[in-house]
Amino acid sequence: MKIAIIEAKKAEQKAEVPIGALLVAENEEILSETHNQTITLNDPTAHAEILALREGAQKTRNPRLLNTTLYVTIEPCLMCMGAIVHARISKLVFGAKDPKWGGAGSLYNLANDNRLNHKVEIIEGVCEEECRFLMQAFFRQKR
Repeated sequence: MKIAIIEAKKAEQKAEVPIGALLVAENEEILSETHNQTITLNDPTAHAEILALREGAQKTRNPRLLNTTLYVTIEPCLMCMGAIVHARISKLVFGAKDPKWGGAGSLYNLANDNRLNHKVEIIEGVCEEECRFLMQAFFRQKR
């Protein structure tokens, strides 16, 4: 999670929402580490999670990222959770909840929807205070 937090700080330096992500294989190889880049890339889908999945799929040459863990500083939104389920991520570890957009338990819980054919194990609250502080400080500055 510490690497994801470093990535979130990189996003903040670019005036992007400070969210970072890290995708790790079962053998602990880092497949990708990235941060939000929606403004930088002029791409509404360039969330940290989406970019991490894209890079991981390219690196493994497989759109199915089986037996991987995705670390994210903030609970993924619905778009990102949909992509996480499609990619067959085994485990999602996130820092702080997102009560307005969260797709992993706060607003919706796509990870455990019985209508979907893949379940994602979720671990929440890792480095929660630090992750929450980054977001709160960012939005305080914006206002």
